[in-house]
Amino acid sequence: QVQLVESGGGSVQAGGSLRLSCAVSGYTSSSYCMGWFRQVPGKERERVASMGDNNRATYADSVKGRFTISAGNAKNTLYLQMNSLKPEDTAMYYCAAVGGSPCPICYPRPCRESLYNYWGQGTQVTVSS
Repeated sequence: QVQLVESGGGSVQAGGSLRLSCAVSGYTSSSYCMGWFRQVPGKERERVASMGDNNRATYADSVKGRFTISAGNAKNTLYLQMNSLKPEDTAMYYCAAVGGSPCPICYPRPCRESLYNYWGQGTQVTVSS
């Protein structure tokens, strides 16, 4: 059973940084197809970044150059390094995993929500001006 548990959220001032982590367990796919999403109450979940085969990463235009998606050496942790944070980055952040192989090819935008089979419970990020 795949389990994803996010951590690392919190409150930060604009211009600051946070690193989100997603602990991954039970993920036995031969591919590593992971993503980060965020959601503000009353709005649709927004794709932020995705990682596919060969560690190919894609980003939403709104975070490109500021956020970086990466995986730990054993790929049991997914990260989202967030720099130069803005108030509009305030949201609940979720990590997600695709259950199949190979990874879908998503370019130039991150993979859409419907491609993901497994989701974490989310971690809140609040950026104040």
